[in-house]
Amino acid sequence: MKVLLLKDVYKLGRAGDVKKVANGYGRNYLIPQGLAVLATEGALKQVDRIRADADKQRSILNEEMSGLAEQMAEVSLTFPVRASETGRLYGSVNTRMISEALSKEVDTEISHRQVDAQPLRMIGKHMVGVRLTVDLVPEISVIVYREGESPEAAIAEAAEIAEALDKGEIEIEDQPIYEYELEEEAETDAEAETEADAGADADAEADAEAGEAAQPEEAEAAIE
Repeated sequence: MKVLLLKDVYKLGRAGDVKKVANGYGRNYLIPQGLAVLATEGALKQVDRIRADADKQRSILNEEMSGLAEQMAEVSLTFPVRASETGRLYGSVNTRMISEALSKEVDTEISHRQVDAQPLRMIGKHMVGVRLTVDLVPEISVIVYREGESPEAAIAEAAEIAEALDKGEIEIEDQPIYEYELEEEAETDAEAETEADAGADADAEADAEAGEAAQPEEAEAAIE
C-alpha cells in the first residue's frame, strides 16, 4: 500500500513523502499512530502544506536539540568488561547500558531506542550514533576495555587485533551468548515479528473481505 507520511519516520522518510509499505505496517502502525495516511488523491493535495508545517517543526526541534547534540559529540563513555585474549567480550555492552550511562553524562533522559547500534562484543573504541531528530544524530565515543587494564590499552589492542584479522593470523572465537545478553535483540525480533504478524493479519482480513464481496456474485451466477 502507498501512504503519505504526516511525520518524519526514521529509516522510512520525511513528512510529505509518499512511500510504499507493507499493508500491515501501514494499517496497524503508521496510520493508527498518526504517522501517515493513505495516499489518496485528496490527501496528496495536502503535500505542500504537510511539508511546510513539518519543515517548520523540524527547524524548531533541531534548534532545541542542537546544544544537546554538541554536548554529546564531546562524550566518551567507558565500560570495563571481561574479555578473552582476542578481545571478544564474555557478554556485551548493549544499548540499554549505553543509554543509561549517557543519560547520566548529559543529565537528559535518553531512550535505548535512540541509540543506533548493535550490542558491542569487542574491546576497543566504538563510535555510536544517538538519534535526537531526523537531522541530528551525534556520535559518541564508547570505549570497551578489559577489567584491570586501561581504556588506552584496549584501543591499542583492538587496532592490533584488527590488523591480525586482516592478515588472517588469528580468528575471533565464538563465546557463549547467554539469554540475558540478548534481551534487546529478542525485543527487536519480537517487534519485527509483531509487525509481520500484523501485516499477515491485515492481508488475511483483506482477503476475507474480498471473499465475502465475491460471494453474492457467485450466488447470483449459481441462481442463473
